[in-house]
Amino acid sequence: MNEYDAILVVSFGGPEKPDDVIPFLENVLRGRNVPRERMMAVAEHYYYFGGKSPINDQNRALIAGLETLLAAEGPHLPVYWGNRNWHPMLADTLRQMRDDGVRRAIAFFTSAYSSYSGCRQYRENIIAARAEVGEGAPEIDKLRVFYNHPGFIGPVTENVKAALAKCPASHIAFTAHSIPTVMADTSCYVQQLNEACRLVAEAVNITDYKLVYQSRSGPPTQSWLGPDICDHLRTSGHSRVVICPIGFISDHLEVLYDLAIEAAAVSAELGIHMVRAATVGTHPAFLRMIRDLILERIDTATPRLALGAFGPSHDVCPVDCCPGMRRP
Repeated sequence: MNEYDAILVVSFGGPEKPDDVIPFLENVLRGRNVPRERMMAVAEHYYYFGGKSPINDQNRALIAGLETLLAAEGPHLPVYWGNRNWHPMLADTLRQMRDDGVRRAIAFFTSAYSSYSGCRQYRENIIAARAEVGEGAPEIDKLRVFYNHPGFIGPVTENVKAALAKCPASHIAFTAHSIPTVMADTSCYVQQLNEACRLVAEAVNITDYKLVYQSRSGPPTQSWLGPDICDHLRTSGHSRVVICPIGFISDHLEVLYDLAIEAAAVSAELGIHMVRAATVGTHPAFLRMIRDLILERIDTATPRLALGAFGPSHDVCPVDCCPGMRRP
């Protein structure tokens, strides 16, 4: 039986007002070879929505739902929240946790899949935050990825069924965040995405589906995962499409802009009847999944649930897990 004092929700972060947009994007892109003009183009996506990303409010809602569930059914642990790129920043949160007497916490990352940016980089962020806090900084243990957990696949399936009811006999385009191919080659990102897509497609009895990508941000000279959702809409020849953002857990800005704005515009231009499935958000089954993951970490006798052929992912990431570039 492991002893934990708290839960830590770890996420990406997003600006809360127009003045936050450029500092936020500078945090996101620090150390990356992204041209300034590309950053300014992405900034316009945020300004389109008033300079406020919905991701922070969505995380607040997720945390509130999780707190309610834990208060009712346990374990009775406080829930903290820290971001990689915007307030509340991880170091500030860990400092508060230390001051509150937290010695060891379980971390839930708002990413269902294994990749450098979705897993290892968050772990590196935590290590850096602990170093910044210094003596007394709490130990943080990450929960496993949940791409094939029934508490994730079930709500996704439910949302796809609702979309298909509005757009029957459709092709399903599952979307996920594109990443550089050299990063994809050193992780299970694509394999896990393909398995999640297969599980959902089988559950809704659809064979006509494809995994595509969105939100590419790298230079044109760098190879990234594709095809892009808009290119897929232009070339696939389908007249009825359900788009399922299976790579995301909430309707944050990239989901809204890339799908509700750009993909919707392409669909309208081509006369495609397109319906977007909702993300899992605060679905009760998804909140219960987080609790299940917490329980299985606290008590190893708790069943480790997973669908499909691959079973539950590892609990402790290997030292060389999900590196940011191709290993020699």
